[in-house]
Amino acid sequence: MKTQFEQMMDGLNDVAAFLAGEQEGFKAHVPQEVNVKAIRNRLGMTQARFSNTFGFSLDAIKHWEGGRRTPEAPARTLLTVIDKNPAAVLTALSPVAFAAAVGFSKPTTVHVRVVRKRKTSGGVTKRKTYSAEGRKRITK
Repeated sequence: MKTQFEQMMDGLNDVAAFLAGEQEGFKAHVPQEVNVKAIRNRLGMTQARFSNTFGFSLDAIKHWEGGRRTPEAPARTLLTVIDKNPAAVLTALSPVAFAAAVGFSKPTTVHVRVVRKRKTSGGVTKRKTYSAEGRKRITK
């Protein structure tokens, strides 16, 4: 395993190669280990609240924290972003809930549409579309 200095030098060498035109793009670094319990405790959340807020299963949180399983690369990536900038993840996953949590009365980018399908006795499918407020109903 490389030392932190060696990892930093590798990163700087990649930047130099990119700037010189020798390399295109970049490769994201996904940490091999993520301390889920530390992230959750830093946010002051229970396991249940953490799983509900960020879309993980409660069992996965329990297994990760108990050391019985380790998160896969996509989960480690999301956990790393949650650790560094939880507001960005909350805004992306649930703008309405985040706006309410921080005290904004009207979020500016909220588009919610719920479509429910219902079959009639004649076999025709009707769709009911509700607005974000849940008051307006349009049957299609």
